[in-house]
Amino acid sequence: MRKILVTGYTGFIGNELLNNLLEIPESSLIGIARREVFHWGLEKYYAVDLCEETDLSSYLEGVETIIHTAGMAHASSSEKRETPLDQFLKVNVDSTIHLARQALLSGTKRFIFISSIGVNGATSKSAFTENDKEYPYDSYTKSKLMAEIKLKALTKDSEMDLVIIRPPLVYGQGAPGTFRQLVNICRTKVPLPFAMVQNKRSMIYIENLVDFIVRCIDHPLVGNQTFLVSDGQDLSLCELVRTIRNVMNRPSWLLPVPVWVFKLAGRLTGKTAMVDRLVGDLQVDSSKAQQLLGWTPPYTVEQGMKATVTDFNNRK
Repeated sequence: MRKILVTGYTGFIGNELLNNLLEIPESSLIGIARREVFHWGLEKYYAVDLCEETDLSSYLEGVETIIHTAGMAHASSSEKRETPLDQFLKVNVDSTIHLARQALLSGTKRFIFISSIGVNGATSKSAFTENDKEYPYDSYTKSKLMAEIKLKALTKDSEMDLVIIRPPLVYGQGAPGTFRQLVNICRTKVPLPFAMVQNKRSMIYIENLVDFIVRCIDHPLVGNQTFLVSDGQDLSLCELVRTIRNVMNRPSWLLPVPVWVFKLAGRLTGKTAMVDRLVGDLQVDSSKAQQLLGWTPPYTVEQGMKATVTDFNNRK
């Protein structure tokens, strides 16, 4: 019976990952999160602060694989004395490295780290690959890159494999953040000014990401590798809104506003970076995962969007 530990098991990715890990035979699942939440598939689950003062040895005993999904995506306003970067470094770097050090001492064989495509940059001129130079653009993505660098140094020449996965925007049932906001906007009958936004954005359906993570648990070729993964079908903002509203059985209601208008508005309001991410390209090349591991996404964009939007509608 092998032990798999999932950090952040109460989160969007962690929770869906657990549901898929239940199908792996001869496995014992352990969950760690900031708050203790019952999950029937877990043998044990704990509320644990991964700070450096916490002794993790009892939780890691016998664990062969760690899948580290826990992290901070948005800065908290509760700690006034810390800058946002300090908060991200404490959670996404210090806690990650503390966990990895304790895992090495406990004899863990594989450490799977969920990073972010933002490590490569906010926008892309061509599809990002694993060989591209990194250009993190904010505190969150800088902390993710620093965690990657320190993990590589820590695990170099060790007996613990490191696997780094950099997903783009993850959507799916119960998705938080940007995608949830977009679905809520599409629910309205307000015409949206995106008919002329023909950019290309890579995304990944949660079930496709989880399928890839599960593939990395046992595959002999993933050790000490970095992977960029996506659905394999890029959508423009225009196509994305049309797809969402089509699932809702609503007309697109799109207005033909030129892209330069968005960019001018961004400059005038001091939000150039945000507008660039909205109307710019961000493409991911998943060919390494396909060629090295023989992986292809099991779900199409259409299937993922339908499941996601249907779930959001049911939650109203």
